[in-house]
Amino acid sequence: MLRVTPFLLRYTNMEPTEFRTDVIRPIECAKEAWALIKPNYWLVFAMCLLGIWLSGVTLDFLLGSMVCGIFYALLKVVDGKMPEFSDLWKGLAFFIPGAIVTLFIAVPILIVYAIIYGPIFYAVYLNPSMSDKEFAALLTSGLLLDSIVLVGMVCFHTLLLFAFPLIVDRGLGPMAAILTSAKAVWSNLSGVSRLIFVQFVISFVGFAMVCFGIYLVIPLIFASNAVAYRKVFPAMNIPNLNPPPPNAYSGL
Repeated sequence: MLRVTPFLLRYTNMEPTEFRTDVIRPIECAKEAWALIKPNYWLVFAMCLLGIWLSGVTLDFLLGSMVCGIFYALLKVVDGKMPEFSDLWKGLAFFIPGAIVTLFIAVPILIVYAIIYGPIFYAVYLNPSMSDKEFAALLTSGLLLDSIVLVGMVCFHTLLLFAFPLIVDRGLGPMAAILTSAKAVWSNLSGVSRLIFVQFVISFVGFAMVCFGIYLVIPLIFASNAVAYRKVFPAMNIPNLNPPPPNAYSGL
């Protein structure tokens, strides 16, 4: 399998899991994200679109890898480096941790929806002659419960906002990335919540653009998450391991 050392992992006295608080300004994050990706927008757009497509055709088998690859490229941009389309495939090096985080996202959804809608389908199976009124009452109760659960799922998934970039950037394992992300998001809950709202507005504008516009704003949403992540988890300086030039001590 392709092996990639986390290119942003820095070695100083700062621990990889340390993070800042009260540093996320949603509007500024969105503006900074747009300014950063604008020169290479179509490259980032192509990576996001291909990553989403590959995730879909593989039934989310490659979702974690593709998200890691997208963040690999975007964190390079945030840190002043040039992205490359091949960065998307770098996410394959994080296949296992990315897949485990994806399971933490997908499995609860499947379980909850099975609990909500399973009894409805079972009731219809047991009573195929159920009246339209009875079926409507069952479906309405399911939809109401679904709405409540949806809020809970959004809150849960928000806690995992930084899990994928932590895998790429800090080289954390899946459980460490999940727990660290949850702690960092909880400690920055106000800023993250407002960022999610700003992204919701951006997504709504995208949907309003004949629906296809949602694909055009996905790079901005990913990039704003990358910018927010870097504010919470600042880059750590690489030590200068190069030897001094021969004339460095000529004055001594």
